[in-house]
Amino acid sequence: MRAKVRLLDLYSGRYAVFLNPKDAEEVKLHPDDLVRLESGKKTVFGSVVISTLVEKGEVGLSRDVFKLHSFSEGETVLVSPTGTPESVRYIKKKMQGKKLRKVEIESIVKDIVDRKLRDIEISSFVTSLEINGLDMDEIAALTIAMAETGDMLDIDRKPIMDVHSIGGVPGNKTNVLVVPIVAAAGLTIPKTSSRAITSAAGTADVVEVLTNVTLELDEIKRIVEKIGGCLVWGGALNLAPADDITIKAERALSVDPRGLMLASIMSKKYAMGSQYVLIDIPTGKGVKVESVDEARSLARDFIELGKRLGQYIEVAITYGGQPIGHTVGPALEAREAMEALITGRGPGSLIEKAVGLAGILLEMGGVASQGMGRRMAKEILESGKAYEKMREIIEEQGGNPDVKPDDIAIGDKTYTFTAPSGGYVTFIDNRAITGIARAAGAPEDKGAGIELYVKVGEKVKEGDPLFTVHAETEARLDHAIVFARRSEPIRIEGMVLQRIGNI
Repeated sequence: MRAKVRLLDLYSGRYAVFLNPKDAEEVKLHPDDLVRLESGKKTVFGSVVISTLVEKGEVGLSRDVFKLHSFSEGETVLVSPTGTPESVRYIKKKMQGKKLRKVEIESIVKDIVDRKLRDIEISSFVTSLEINGLDMDEIAALTIAMAETGDMLDIDRKPIMDVHSIGGVPGNKTNVLVVPIVAAAGLTIPKTSSRAITSAAGTADVVEVLTNVTLELDEIKRIVEKIGGCLVWGGALNLAPADDITIKAERALSVDPRGLMLASIMSKKYAMGSQYVLIDIPTGKGVKVESVDEARSLARDFIELGKRLGQYIEVAITYGGQPIGHTVGPALEAREAMEALITGRGPGSLIEKAVGLAGILLEMGGVASQGMGRRMAKEILESGKAYEKMREIIEEQGGNPDVKPDDIAIGDKTYTFTAPSGGYVTFIDNRAITGIARAAGAPEDKGAGIELYVKVGEKVKEGDPLFTVHAETEARLDHAIVFARRSEPIRIEGMVLQRIGNI
């Protein structure tokens, strides 16, 4: 059937094609059937939604479709049903626990990007990876396919460095220090970062408080070739687009298949042309990787995958048993990071991790001799060179390079929790801290989050402040207070932990 395009002012969260019930009946289409839209050389696939939002003879397209394809209001398109893609058969093969060939993986990824696979089929693929896993041949094929179905960046400054944390630790604003330190040493580090998925702030959320992070690929190329580094949001780019689609299924299912995680991270590094990559694996209770043995196993997989992609990979297993620094939430973390860059000092956990990771990158890039990277990184931070480089990054990305920590607005609705008794801080629950900050509105509300006053091992007296919740609205603050009272974010115990009498 032929129909006129009508733009619907809504986001469906998927590629939805809206048809009037009469048109759907005439062409024998049912809800969620896959259809093809053709106009000239443009071909788009989408799932049918039957609705009276559109008149007979119209095809309604959600803003999800218009965001990526240049259809015009009133344009005539051919709407036709399409059969089940061959890639569905390959998904079923993986569901049966069988190994996929390279060409089969390429077919699945291409159909995900072209939207030939619907949400339920993508969810089935993700579930099959969670249950049956992928071997290294499959992971390498998946990584390359995910990268090559999107844009690739070619930067004329070599070598190209990169750093990535697999996440899980609240307050991990470390790369806001690492990137300017490495760039100030003369190396090239085009850092793309994610927004928060389950955390209270991704690196992109933190940097967005300071400057624009939504840039086009050619603009990133210009900035990096000029000043050596950037801190941008990877989701604004067409880098490994299949990754952004599969992440939605992972989030809905609360799964994170190991093979898919490896491919997700490394496909974007491959697409950015990264030659030397440092992977940060935080390890400890309440993060993604809780044991050192598991971290070492994952590290070996990253290194092996890098070899297959022609990249040199090193892995840093880092302490992840409690939040990094004293702040959690975009604006609070941006303020703390800028204070550290300006003064060259800051919380021990933040400074030690930042100069440790930056030092490894300086050694990998050949500007520091073996064992001297950490010292060089610390000198760059303390000398103010890293701060000057961060000013350049902020300015080139469209922000105010003169921004000071006190200029950064944080939520003015606050509540401070105090110690119910004296003793020692024996445990800080990462998941609870993240949950409280998110309940307060982070990361969407940039000023929301938590300011921590204690660390594990510190002695406190009854009534001492433990942490302050910041929110932008009273309702969000109340929600966070309730969440905090239901959890035990900070555990305080005396030296006598338990008393057991005669039984």
